[in-house]
Amino acid sequence: MSERRVIIEMGMGNDLHGMDYQKAAARAIEDAIRHSTLPIFEATGLDHAKMRVQVTVGVQAPDKLNTEELANGLPRGLATVSAVRGGQDVTNPETGETLVIATAAVEVFLPDQTGVWRLSET
Repeated sequence: MSERRVIIEMGMGNDLHGMDYQKAAARAIEDAIRHSTLPIFEATGLDHAKMRVQVTVGVQAPDKLNTEELANGLPRGLATVSAVRGGQDVTNPETGETLVIATAAVEVFLPDQTGVWRLSET
């Protein structure tokens, strides 16, 4: 059965003092999922386990991310996380400290529901 993307949310997270890419990425994912709710499950009786969650996180050093750990932190669905070069590192010229900014796109896919639902007249 084919899938349909039913939601996409974007988020941003940072680590201001530790140059911790993992922390910034986790915060970006959390920011994205805090902006959405999926009442479709309660309304239709669909099982959360059938939801596929695909996350793309952008940081300047994607090799420093533990994507499996990030995926395990997602609350529902079958999650995968991929890391790409993106985000931003900002260096404070006065201290030399680098601030890490991560971005995340969280996409949710469900099995195609074409023909399963119909609009009611009420």
